Amino acid sequence: MAEFHRPVRMPSEHFDFVKGGEDPAVLVRSAHETAQALVSRVRAHPDPEVVDRLVSFAEREGIDAVAELWSRAAALSLPGALWRLYLLREMVRRDPDLVSLAFNRGAERLRSIDPVVAGAPSPAGPEEIMALADEILRGVFEGDLGLALDRAAAFARVTADGSLDLADDADATEPGRADVLTTRAARLSSLAEELSISARLQRDGALD
Repeated sequence: MAEFHRPVRMPSEHFDFVKGGEDPAVLVRSAHETAQALVSRVRAHPDPEVVDRLVSFAEREGIDAVAELWSRAAALSLPGALWRLYLLREMVRRDPDLVSLAFNRGAERLRSIDPVVAGAPSPAGPEEIMALADEILRGVFEGDLGLALDRAAAFARVTADGSLDLADDADATEPGRADVLTTRAARLSSLAEELSISARLQRDGALD
């Protein structure tokens, strides 16, 4: 795993875990405390201006600033889920054209309700995909947290499928691009599974 330092400008295909060198136990405890305090306080008093700032936090401060807070927490935890939601939004923000292309391709291929659960229009252009990523993250702070996680998982599954299909298209003529898309599809699939489980834990009152 790579280590990044602020300011960071990661290529969109490199959204991945960020590690640091501090005491892991302290960092994990801090991740849980900050996530619980932030989500509970904002949800209790969801000021639109505060929510707007939280949604755009990684955009203003860099994704590594979010990583410093939550990337070391277990995947199936509140801080781990928040980290993955910010990563998903960052991927969209970095390359909305490619993500919208992959999402639309996946929505055409999949025979599931995932495109509906994600909540994107059909077809979804870059602006709609960016708005959707913001809307999903916003739901963490002022909506149903379990639903926000389910929507993010569905979005990731659809985009993973579309990315893999695009990789197949590029395999013969652009093998490097195909490799990037295949790697992205694998990461998105893993992220989707983790977010789905986190959504179930949240509904059971066990996501902490």
